[in-house]
Amino acid sequence: MNTHRPLFWFLSHSGLNSPADLAGRRLAVHAPRTAPGCFTRIVLRQAGLDPDRDINTIVRAPGDYGMDLRRLRDGSIDAALVGSTMAPEAVAAEHGWNVLAWVGDHFRIPTVGLAVDPTHTNPDDPAVQAVLRAHRRALQVIHNDPATTVRHMRTFLGGQTADEARAHYERFIAPHFTTDGQADLTVGATAIAEVAAELGVPADVTAAEFYRTATAAL
Repeated sequence: MNTHRPLFWFLSHSGLNSPADLAGRRLAVHAPRTAPGCFTRIVLRQAGLDPDRDINTIVRAPGDYGMDLRRLRDGSIDAALVGSTMAPEAVAAEHGWNVLAWVGDHFRIPTVGLAVDPTHTNPDDPAVQAVLRAHRRALQVIHNDPATTVRHMRTFLGGQTADEARAHYERFIAPHFTTDGQADLTVGATAIAEVAAELGVPADVTAAEFYRTATAAL
């Protein structure tokens, strides 16, 4: 794991300024039991909104958010929950829209890393450890070589200039991605409880059981 701040944003047309302003509005969002959909519902509840009653949710699959931008332009939706295949602040500035919130400012969970199901694959398997070493080398590049990182980011931040991608990197990536691959177990425990409550399931796994903190040699 290498960040505790999910890379999702509420993007809206002008006139809305915070998640609380989504009351009665049309929001394009991921399904409730997907990770981003669950995180979104937690943030909406923090804003005092019931995701099932106070908002007109339009469920769509994760992935390409281009259709959301089209719907924002034609007025068929009022806001969308978008992910890291775009730089939302640059998109908002281009269209005169607003970024209502970054999910990572409101909900924290150790994420963006390597997960293994131990019922099928031994976490100590050499192949898993090789992927882990590659992951850590990538983290070192993120911190030590911003130019290379931004160049790679532009391969999926379609439509963003180098300056816009660099601004996105400096705001959302560089300060929050760690190089040690470690999870904060206190953050993890709180997140597990919040997610379990949102999904209506028992929080019967601890952060220490889920997030492995042993450090392997590079």
